[in-house]
Amino acid sequence: MKNSLFIFFILVLSACGQSKQNTSDSRPAFASKASEPLLQPSQADLDRIAENLAINYRLVTNIPSKHCDSKQSGGNCFEVELSFTATEAIAVNNWSIYFSQIAPVQSFESEEFAIKHLNGDLHRISLKDSFSGFKAGERKSLVFRANFWMVSESDALPNYMVYSEQLQARIIASTRPETDPETGLEILPFVEPISDIKKQFKKNKQDATQWLNSSDLYRRNLALGQVLPDASKAIIPTPKKIRYVKDPATGKQRLLDIRRGVKLDFGRLDKKVVSAAVNVAVKRLASLGISFNNSGVPLKLKVKADETKLIGSYALDITPEAINIAGVDANGVFNGLQSLAALLTIGSDTLPQVVIEDEPHYGFRGLMVDVARNFHSKAFILDLLDQMAAYKLNKLHLHLGDDEGWRLEIPGLEELTDIGSKRCFDPREQDCLIPQLGAGPDPTSGVNGYYSVADYQEILKAASERFIQVIPSLDMPGHSRAAIKAMTARYNKYRALEEYDKASQFQLHEVEDTSEYSSVQFYHDNTINVCLESSYAFVKEVMTQVQAMHKKAGQPIRRYHIGADETAGAWTGSPACKAFIKSNNLGITKTDELGAYFIERVAAILADLDIETAAWSDGLSHTRKEKMPSVVQANAWGLLPWEGHKQAHELANRNWQVVISTPDVMYFDFPYEADPKEHGYYWASRHTNTEKIFQFMPDNLPVHAEFWLDREDNAFVSDDTYVKDEQGKLVSKPLEKGRKFLGLQGQLWSENTRSDDLAEHKIFPRLLALAERAWYLPDWAVPYNYQGFKYSRETQVFDEKRRQARDKSWALFANTLGQKEFAKLEQADISYRLPTVGAKIDNGQLWANIAFPGLDIEYKLAGKNWQLYTGPVALDGVEAAAQVQVRSVSKNGERRGRTTIVQ
Repeated sequence: MKNSLFIFFILVLSACGQSKQNTSDSRPAFASKASEPLLQPSQADLDRIAENLAINYRLVTNIPSKHCDSKQSGGNCFEVELSFTATEAIAVNNWSIYFSQIAPVQSFESEEFAIKHLNGDLHRISLKDSFSGFKAGERKSLVFRANFWMVSESDALPNYMVYSEQLQARIIASTRPETDPETGLEILPFVEPISDIKKQFKKNKQDATQWLNSSDLYRRNLALGQVLPDASKAIIPTPKKIRYVKDPATGKQRLLDIRRGVKLDFGRLDKKVVSAAVNVAVKRLASLGISFNNSGVPLKLKVKADETKLIGSYALDITPEAINIAGVDANGVFNGLQSLAALLTIGSDTLPQVVIEDEPHYGFRGLMVDVARNFHSKAFILDLLDQMAAYKLNKLHLHLGDDEGWRLEIPGLEELTDIGSKRCFDPREQDCLIPQLGAGPDPTSGVNGYYSVADYQEILKAASERFIQVIPSLDMPGHSRAAIKAMTARYNKYRALEEYDKASQFQLHEVEDTSEYSSVQFYHDNTINVCLESSYAFVKEVMTQVQAMHKKAGQPIRRYHIGADETAGAWTGSPACKAFIKSNNLGITKTDELGAYFIERVAAILADLDIETAAWSDGLSHTRKEKMPSVVQANAWGLLPWEGHKQAHELANRNWQVVISTPDVMYFDFPYEADPKEHGYYWASRHTNTEKIFQFMPDNLPVHAEFWLDREDNAFVSDDTYVKDEQGKLVSKPLEKGRKFLGLQGQLWSENTRSDDLAEHKIFPRLLALAERAWYLPDWAVPYNYQGFKYSRETQVFDEKRRQARDKSWALFANTLGQKEFAKLEQADISYRLPTVGAKIDNGQLWANIAFPGLDIEYKLAGKNWQLYTGPVALDGVEAAAQVQVRSVSKNGERRGRTTIVQ
């Protein structure tokens, strides 16, 4: 155990299960006179503090000052004022406040409080000797400065806890999250709104990001055009080839009447081969309004093998006599049925007559969901699988283990879920993990939890029925704190029983390790010791059990995602690693080579189990190709403005399977728009809306320098030529001729996504644009230049003709979402993000529009009720001068988008 962690344990004793003091103690501590000495709190005192202490969190400025630590975060820091107001007098001492703060606090100023960063995002506010208690209504404050910047209100985290030794920690009520009655999303009332553009919205002087107001959004939405395109014939994702059948006499689209329903006709098709898939697709068609009966239009299904086509390819032909679907395999039949569903408009009793020949652009079309940081329910995953299948995505990368949680039951290693799946207030971490990410002290809250073996197998079976491969991920060697703490508890348990072999069997930490490091998320104890044989025994045991779960569920595990995140500075103080470096015959001579060794060795363990290796690109880039299996999946996540294309190309040139996972466009935990009220992290992008994902050309990463901006909305250059260093050594080069990427993956990281509804809000409708780009290659996409090219705002490879074609395609896509697809998502009870409304007041009239035509708009004038917007609204002088509000409305009228003020 490291010294810093030992000090942490000494400073904060365990709270869980140790409260021996009389919780009914009703001493009048809140009524004591200020001149009297402060008392030791009872549980009742602590409870009253939790209920009566009002906390207010106010961002003061992001502008760096002399108080910023030049050795941390590049000299950048932001300043926050925390204020505390007691509604009743507080005359007890020896209590502390524990809270989550994403960026570590550097310094503070207060006469009565002190603040300290403990581990990860957990901080403690303690009382100085000068603390004099609170009079009723008295306000005290604490100013602190933390690393980097804060430009989103969701950076603040909820559930501050008050604690005193030997008592139970309690959530301070004023910091609990609440639910917005209009949007259904989490809000934090104790956080003051961000309002100052220069001091709060901007990160630094170079930050050119524009706060998106209603007028700017109105102008942007005008690009969709004034005439709504016909979306009734559109399919998402777009088929490779589609021909619409028109009446030769009138030139109008021919329609098939389906009021009498449809009749399934399997022909010579073996029902056993496709029955589960057909049942899933038929269930969705029925939910969208199609009836199935023997007198309906024949729906003829068949499999017609074609080795020249990719898995999942199909043909769909709707004629006056029948609907014909031919897949190259059962997956193709399933996809054909989903395209039939895509042609449907809810409430319509006709289908357009079309002839479709379709196949996917990428074989890998994936979504990663992080359930480790904050848990998401089995029901959420099952609903997500339905929607992934509806839009022809075929890979679910399930991130099951990280620093803040382990989410999969492993029989025989019960500590992984008994301890690693929940957070409460136990600094010893023998019953649970410390409460990171605003989790609070309640181990039963919704952010905690895990999938039992039965749950996981149910997910696997559902995925198989939808032709979706589940790729589990339990991150290692970094990002492994939950596993480490669980196995440490196991170690302590069996040591106490003097079963020493069992104690060390799956040990992931070394007691004598004195390494000092800080991970990207500021943990100092989250990295598996790669020099312990027990670490590899753990990996093999876990993967053997996961493999057995997959086999029993009927979906053999074909690929496992290691993660492969490393932590600089880990293992430098490990006796085991010093001994390994001194004695190994593998050519490893220094500590920073150990991460690659771990990945290579784990990949070999997986290969012995007949499981393919996947990992993030940065960890893989350090490995030796000759030491890795022949099949390796690399998720390329380099930022485009930081020339992230170079790493993607380097790994593809190794002949590895590269899945594009670019953060600036493929991370769905980022804000949709540049507005402090938009939820999410923003370290790679301040705004990633659905249109940006639609614009993505993953086959040609560097070309985006021509029309996208960096994370501060400044231009950048992408050099994709042959680049040499000063010594003439080749450091980067273009893709080798013929190299292509395996596929595309969207990511939802869940650090501050604490509910299933918020997860759906972040995933949808972006998932539909992801599906479009993963399945369909548009004519306007710029082909990759294997000769190499240097792209910038000045180059015009993506010319005006391509731009116009792209924007026309986007207009149809946006209208298809607004007119057709959102109603289907609502039918499935998906809480997709409703867009904010574009609006302006011009010449005494209110004008409004929306990014997805087909959704309704409401407006509210001062002192009046909300009204439906149907066209320009004439305002009198008083109304025009007063505050006007607008918001969007879901198709079913049950939800509202975020209200904005017309500017």
